[in-house]
Amino acid sequence: HPSESGFTTDVLALYDWAKARSGNSTVLFWGHSLGTGIATNAARKLQEERGVQVDAVVLESPYTNIREAAANIPITKIYRQFPGFEYLILDSMARAGMFFRSDENVKVLGCPLLILHAEDDGVLPPELGHKLYETARKAYKDKSKVKFITFPQKLGLGHDYISFNPELPALVK
Repeated sequence: HPSESGFTTDVLALYDWAKARSGNSTVLFWGHSLGTGIATNAARKLQEERGVQVDAVVLESPYTNIREAAANIPITKIYRQFPGFEYLILDSMARAGMFFRSDENVKVLGCPLLILHAEDDGVLPPELGHKLYETARKAYKDKSKVKFITFPQKLGLGHDYISFNPELPALVK
Protein backbone atom coordinates (compact mmCIF):
# COMPACT_ATOMS: atom_id res chain seq x y z
CA HIS A 1 0.00 0.00 0.00
CA PRO A 2 1.30 3.48 -0.81
CA SER A 3 2.31 5.49 2.25
CA GLU A 4 3.78 8.88 2.96
CA SER A 5 6.91 7.38 4.49
CA GLY A 6 7.21 4.94 1.57
CA PHE A 7 7.10 7.78 -0.96
CA THR A 8 9.74 9.69 1.00
CA THR A 9 11.98 6.63 1.26
CA ASP A 10 11.69 6.08 -2.49
CA VAL A 11 12.67 9.68 -3.26
CA LEU A 12 15.67 9.48 -0.95
CA ALA A 13 16.81 6.25 -2.64
CA LEU A 14 16.49 7.97 -6.03
CA TYR A 15 18.39 10.97 -4.66
CA ASP A 16 21.23 8.71 -3.48
CA TRP A 17 21.36 7.03 -6.88
CA ALA A 18 21.40 10.37 -8.76
CA LYS A 19 23.90 11.98 -6.41
CA ALA A 20 26.31 9.03 -6.77
CA ARG A 21 26.28 9.48 -10.55
CA SER A 22 26.02 13.26 -10.88
CA GLY A 23 29.55 14.34 -10.02
CA ASN A 24 29.32 17.99 -9.07
CA SER A 25 26.03 18.54 -10.90
CA THR A 26 23.11 20.13 -9.12
CA VAL A 27 20.49 17.70 -7.82
CA LEU A 28 17.15 19.17 -6.84
CA PHE A 29 13.74 17.92 -5.80
CA TRP A 30 10.91 18.93 -8.14
CA GLY A 31 7.42 18.06 -7.04
CA HIS A 32 4.14 18.62 -8.83
CA SER A 33 0.79 18.62 -7.04
CA LEU A 34 0.77 15.66 -4.60
CA GLY A 35 4.49 15.32 -5.31
CA THR A 36 5.15 18.71 -3.68
CA GLY A 37 4.42 17.19 -0.29
CA ILE A 38 6.73 14.30 -1.08
CA ALA A 39 9.49 16.68 -2.22
CA THR A 40 9.35 18.77 0.96
CA ASN A 41 9.23 15.62 3.13
CA ALA A 42 12.33 14.23 1.43
CA ALA A 43 14.22 17.55 1.62
CA ARG A 44 13.45 17.86 5.33
CA LYS A 45 14.36 14.27 6.10
CA LEU A 46 17.63 14.58 4.16
CA GLN A 47 18.49 17.72 6.10
CA GLU A 48 17.44 16.52 9.57
CA GLU A 49 18.60 12.90 9.44
CA ARG A 50 21.72 13.19 7.29
CA GLY A 51 22.71 16.82 7.74
CA VAL A 52 22.63 17.23 3.96
CA GLN A 53 20.81 20.01 2.18
CA VAL A 54 19.39 19.27 -1.27
CA ASP A 55 20.61 21.81 -3.83
CA ALA A 56 17.11 23.24 -4.33
CA VAL A 57 13.40 22.43 -4.14
CA VAL A 58 10.91 23.38 -6.86
CA LEU A 59 7.22 23.06 -6.04
CA GLU A 60 4.80 23.18 -8.97
CA SER A 61 1.12 23.66 -8.09
CA PRO A 62 1.68 23.05 -4.37
CA TYR A 63 -0.54 23.03 -1.31
CA THR A 64 0.11 23.59 2.38
CA ASN A 65 -0.89 20.16 3.68
CA ILE A 66 -3.09 17.38 2.37
CA ARG A 67 -6.04 18.16 4.64
CA GLU A 68 -6.18 21.79 3.53
CA ALA A 69 -5.73 20.73 -0.09
CA ALA A 70 -8.69 18.33 0.13
CA ALA A 71 -10.79 21.04 1.77
CA ASN A 72 -10.06 23.48 -1.06
CA ILE A 73 -10.11 21.46 -4.26
CA PRO A 74 -13.12 22.61 -6.25
CA ILE A 75 -14.61 19.13 -6.69
CA THR A 76 -15.23 18.88 -2.93
CA LYS A 77 -17.24 22.12 -2.89
CA ILE A 78 -20.58 20.34 -3.39
CA TYR A 79 -19.83 17.89 -0.57
CA ARG A 80 -18.66 20.40 2.04
CA GLN A 81 -22.21 21.11 3.19
CA PHE A 82 -22.99 17.48 4.05
CA PRO A 83 -22.62 16.11 7.57
CA GLY A 84 -19.60 13.88 7.91
CA PHE A 85 -17.59 15.62 5.18
CA GLU A 86 -14.68 16.34 7.49
CA TYR A 87 -14.60 12.84 8.95
CA LEU A 88 -15.19 10.92 5.72
CA ILE A 89 -13.11 13.04 3.36
CA LEU A 90 -10.71 15.34 5.20
CA ASP A 91 -9.75 13.00 8.02
CA SER A 92 -9.48 9.88 5.86
CA MET A 93 -5.93 10.72 4.77
CA ALA A 94 -4.86 11.27 8.38
CA ARG A 95 -6.32 7.91 9.36
CA ALA A 96 -4.19 6.42 6.59
CA GLY A 97 -1.11 8.19 7.99
CA MET A 98 -0.83 10.68 5.13
CA PHE A 99 -0.37 14.33 6.07
CA PHE A 100 2.11 15.79 3.54
CA ARG A 101 2.80 18.84 5.74
CA SER A 102 4.68 21.07 3.34
CA ASP A 103 3.75 24.04 5.53
CA GLU A 104 5.69 22.49 8.41
CA ASN A 105 8.52 21.19 6.22
CA VAL A 106 9.38 24.53 4.62
CA LYS A 107 9.82 26.08 8.07
CA VAL A 108 13.00 24.06 8.61
CA LEU A 109 14.48 24.05 5.10
CA GLY A 110 17.40 26.27 4.18
CA CYS A 111 17.92 25.36 0.52
CA PRO A 112 16.66 27.55 -2.35
CA LEU A 113 12.89 27.13 -2.71
CA LEU A 114 10.94 28.00 -5.85
CA ILE A 115 7.15 27.85 -5.84
CA LEU A 116 5.30 27.89 -9.18
CA HIS A 117 1.54 28.26 -9.50
CA ALA A 118 -0.84 29.13 -12.34
CA GLU A 119 -3.60 31.61 -11.64
CA ASP A 120 -6.05 29.35 -13.48
CA ASP A 121 -5.23 26.17 -11.53
CA GLY A 122 -8.59 24.41 -11.26
CA VAL A 123 -7.35 21.65 -8.94
CA LEU A 124 -5.31 23.39 -6.24
CA PRO A 125 -6.14 27.06 -5.76
CA PRO A 126 -3.15 29.39 -6.17
CA GLU A 127 -3.96 30.77 -2.71
CA LEU A 128 -2.54 27.55 -1.25
CA GLY A 129 0.74 28.08 -3.10
CA HIS A 130 0.88 31.68 -1.92
CA LYS A 131 0.14 30.64 1.66
CA LEU A 132 2.98 28.12 1.49
CA TYR A 133 5.28 30.83 0.11
CA GLU A 134 4.38 33.19 2.97
CA THR A 135 5.06 30.44 5.52
CA ALA A 136 8.48 29.78 4.00
CA ARG A 137 9.33 33.50 3.75
CA LYS A 138 8.58 33.99 7.44
CA ALA A 139 10.72 31.00 8.44
CA TYR A 140 13.73 31.38 6.14
CA LYS A 141 16.65 33.39 7.52
CA ASP A 142 17.77 34.23 3.98
CA LYS A 143 14.55 35.50 2.37
CA SER A 144 16.25 35.73 -1.04
CA LYS A 145 16.24 31.91 -1.22
CA VAL A 146 12.43 31.78 -1.42
CA LYS A 147 10.72 32.70 -4.70
CA PHE A 148 7.11 32.55 -5.85
CA ILE A 149 6.20 32.77 -9.52
CA THR A 150 2.63 32.94 -10.74
CA PHE A 151 1.60 32.34 -14.32
CA PRO A 152 -1.23 34.52 -15.66
CA GLN A 153 -4.57 32.96 -16.47
CA LYS A 154 -4.24 34.07 -20.10
CA LEU A 155 -1.47 31.47 -20.61
CA GLY A 156 -3.98 28.68 -19.89
CA LEU A 157 -1.45 26.55 -17.97
CA GLY A 158 -3.93 25.38 -15.35
CA HIS A 159 -2.82 22.63 -12.99
CA ASP A 160 -0.84 20.48 -15.37
CA TYR A 161 0.91 22.60 -17.95
CA ILE A 162 3.38 24.91 -16.21
CA SER A 163 6.15 22.65 -17.52
CA PHE A 164 5.07 23.54 -21.08
CA ASN A 165 5.86 27.22 -20.59
CA PRO A 166 8.87 27.98 -22.82
CA GLU A 167 10.18 30.52 -20.27
CA LEU A 168 10.35 27.93 -17.48
CA PRO A 169 14.02 26.89 -17.88
CA ALA A 170 15.14 30.52 -17.60
CA LEU A 171 12.87 31.12 -14.60
CA VAL A 172 14.23 28.08 -12.78
CA LYS A 173 17.85 29.14 -13.38
